[in-house]
Amino acid sequence: MKTFHQFGVYGEAVITLLTVQNTVGVRRVECIAPDLVEQQIQAVLEDIPPGAIKLGALGNAAIIEAVAAALADSTVPLVIDPVMVSKHGAPLMNTEAIASFKRLLIPRAFLITPNLPEALALTGEKDMKAAAMALVECGARAALIKGGHAVGNRSDDLLLSNGWTEFPRERIETRHTHGTGCTYSAAITAELAKGVDLQHAIAHAKAFVTQAIRTAPGLGHGAGPLNHFAC
Repeated sequence: MKTFHQFGVYGEAVITLLTVQNTVGVRRVECIAPDLVEQQIQAVLEDIPPGAIKLGALGNAAIIEAVAAALADSTVPLVIDPVMVSKHGAPLMNTEAIASFKRLLIPRAFLITPNLPEALALTGEKDMKAAAMALVECGARAALIKGGHAVGNRSDDLLLSNGWTEFPRERIETRHTHGTGCTYSAAITAELAKGVDLQHAIAHAKAFVTQAIRTAPGLGHGAGPLNHFAC
């Protein structure tokens, strides 16, 4: 929501799960009842229809099925950030949920934005190009594989969408990267909602996230949040 505000769009939230966590670790994860998730989506769609939609942590197969059903008639760009594990390693999607996710949501994705571990879990591929191609073969219109988990001093991302586009960046050495993927996908979604084309939306989002990491306020004793006031 902070990212949406910073990008000049009005964000509407649907809660799918609740976590008890801080910068040090996750203590508890509770999934919302699927019918409540679906009712939240319906309430949003019938009153202030969004220009683009982002999916993040979904939790279990029942919620994934509810989300897929609620968005069955939606035609706006759907950005899917496959949040499968928290920053601290807590699982946020079990095996059954992953199967439902691949079957029901990946074919609906305008863009899917996995990091390298998520891409491996979804496709079995370690190579960025191979993983992107596998996700597009599963039905996603475009796949952005994020390189933040790669070894070395680079944090380059790779997009497959009518050809290949690379978004290069040098790695910023910091532990304060909590919420990086969510912020990145939210920024892309905001730009798409404003009518920006995909490549430029990703470029703007990548620049914002890089600056947000570089200027992180250093809060907490663990993996602290980004600076969402970055511009």
